[in-house]
Amino acid sequence: MLVRDAMSTVVLTIGPTHTLRQAAALMSARRVGAAVVLDPDGTGIGILTERDVLNSVGLGQNPDTEPTHAHTTTDVVFAAPSWTLEEAARAMAHGGFRHLIVLDRGEPAGIVSVRDIIRCWAPAREQMTLSR
Repeated sequence: MLVRDAMSTVVLTIGPTHTLRQAAALMSARRVGAAVVLDPDGTGIGILTERDVLNSVGLGQNPDTEPTHAHTTTDVVFAAPSWTLEEAARAMAHGGFRHLIVLDRGEPAGIVSVRDIIRCWAPAREQMTLSR
């Protein structure tokens, strides 16, 4: 199975000047654990995850004034839609990530998460067990 088959194509995109509270509210409303941060005048494409928000709050920073760009990961490992789920899982395990931005022709086309991979692999594994 390929990344294009598992990825979420509904991508939450935010800007670098959103506050962490705004980002958290949008992520919660969309029920996603990561947002793509687009900063065309700065770092380009980055990712903000629920863990980034949690770490900031845990440090006592104010989510109403903390900008997302201060917490965005910019050295992102991108996946291609044509990657296998095994390749994506290997990249996640190697980098310690739970989300990968999927780029198609240089543009964000989706996000694939550990949850997406498990959702795809669980039925296949169950089918293998039943056929034994």
